[in-house]
Amino acid sequence: MSELPLPREIRCVLVPVGSLRLLLPNATVAEVITLPTPEPVEGAPAWLLGRIAWRGWRVPLVSFGTLAGASAGDSEQAVRVAVLKALGGHATLPFIAVITQGFPRLTTLNAELIIPTHDGAPLPSGVRAQVLVRDDVAVIPDLEGIEAELVELLDHAG
Repeated sequence: MSELPLPREIRCVLVPVGSLRLLLPNATVAEVITLPTPEPVEGAPAWLLGRIAWRGWRVPLVSFGTLAGASAGDSEQAVRVAVLKALGGHATLPFIAVITQGFPRLTTLNAELIIPTHDGAPLPSGVRAQVLVRDDVAVIPDLEGIEAELVELLDHAG
C-alpha cells in the first residue's frame, strides 16, 4: 500500500476577526451568515457570546478577538458570522460560530508562503501559531482547544 502524497497547495481563507486574521483551511468554513441574535449562556466567559440557531443546531458563538485579547478592529466593516466545522468529533458540538468583520478572503497557499513569526513569547489564548501569509499577518487558531473548552462550558450550562 503506497502513501498518498501531501497536496502541494491548500485552499485557505483569511477570516477577519477584530484586528486579527484567522488562517483556516477553506473546508473548515461551512457558511458565512448575517449575525443573528445570540441566546445567552449563563455563566459564560466574555468570549462566548451565546448560542445561535443555524440549520437546526444551537451553535456556540465565539468572539475570537476577545478570547485572544485583540483589539476590536474596524467598526465600519459589516459584522458577520463564520460557521466553522468543529474538529473534535463531539456529537453535541459539530459546529462553532465566530464573529467576523467583512467576508473571509480565499487564498491558495503552499508551505513556502506560510512563514512562522512567533518570537518565543507566550501565544494569546486560542492561538496555535502566528504566521506571515504573503503580506498579511495571521493567526492559526487552536480550534481543538477552543472546542474542548466549549464542550466543558456547555456541558455545565446545559
